[in-house]
Amino acid sequence: MLGYIWQYVYTSFLRYWLKWLVRQVTGKCELQRICSGCKPGVTRTSKAEYSLRSSKSKVLRGAVDADKNKLEPCVDRIMEEKSIKPQKDPLFKENLHTCLLQITGYSSLFVSVEELRKEVFDSENHEHEVMLLKLWDLLMPNVKLESRITKQWGDIGFQGDDPKTDFRGMGMLGLINLVFFSDNYTEEARQVLSHANHPKLGYSYAIVGINLTEMAYSLMKSGALKPHFYNTVQGAPELKDFHQLYCYLAYEFDKFWVAEEPESIMHFNQYREKFHNIVKTHLQEPDVSLTLTVCSKN
Repeated sequence: MLGYIWQYVYTSFLRYWLKWLVRQVTGKCELQRICSGCKPGVTRTSKAEYSLRSSKSKVLRGAVDADKNKLEPCVDRIMEEKSIKPQKDPLFKENLHTCLLQITGYSSLFVSVEELRKEVFDSENHEHEVMLLKLWDLLMPNVKLESRITKQWGDIGFQGDDPKTDFRGMGMLGLINLVFFSDNYTEEARQVLSHANHPKLGYSYAIVGINLTEMAYSLMKSGALKPHFYNTVQGAPELKDFHQLYCYLAYEFDKFWVAEEPESIMHFNQYREKFHNIVKTHLQEPDVSLTLTVCSKN
């Protein structure tokens, strides 16, 4: 209870006066001090985001929801609002613009991710079908698919004779992630598939892959992936950056699963939660970068 009271008092009263006092001493507003004194990446951008969201100024609060393509005039309005002269702080505009690109870009990326998640796999859609068949060809280049609906799909970890039923939770996002990993890290994807087909330590490759898509989606929705994207993308993150994050999860989960040597796939949820906690712990590190270190084809 005392913690909540202190937080309320600090955010409502003390923070404003402390900011005012420090500005009188340094001659710089809080945003200037952040943009000049903090390391680029999550340290700078997270502090800038908090400062903007906590501001009493509508101009500053509105900046975090601005159109990522209209940020330059937004930065100009902030500089005017805070009486910041370009000649006295020449790097401020560029540094704040980068922070806003990352902040608004994260929100924009989530919208794109959500749209793909909501897009239902449609067997009548030629592009959807082509993508599904591409997944098979990438993972099983020497095995011909006998028909569109076949038990062979179980060889790459789908549950039934028709994979479309397995995409219900994550929609096209799940399939796109599977194909992206298999297309850009083909050797690694086939290696993971071979582990998934192990007689003792095996798991359902495609189903687990879709489950990891859900993990990535949930982490992004909660904002937990901000440190990763703020550290690894010097601007607005795009869909390919989300897919790259998925590749990291798919590859690292396989390494984790093999190292743990579970007794049975029946314990999957237990190990999935343990891996999830490991990822969340990494995301709290200031220099976090959940990047797959092997080389991609592109």
